[in-house]
Amino acid sequence: MKIHGAVIIEQGVTFALISVRPSVTRYTVRLVRTRRELSQFFPNMPIILMSQDNDGTPHYYGRRDIVEFLKTVRLDQIPWKEYTLY
Repeated sequence: MKIHGAVIIEQGVTFALISVRPSVTRYTVRLVRTRRELSQFFPNMPIILMSQDNDGTPHYYGRRDIVEFLKTVRLDQIPWKEYTLY
């Protein structure tokens, strides 16, 4: 499985930001399950999920302080890369 994401260190906190389809973040059960599944690939890191609405506006889901920080960052400033997970 390939995912689009970034591992970011900000103010001493390392976290994973993963881009997902809106259908993942639309339902709490899917959101929680996806974060749990991803945690095995990004151990000991808060997992933040990001989906975009139709006009490209990002919406973040996860730890509140990290979400508030991400709202101040442009998408093109994030060091995105593709991860292959097994």
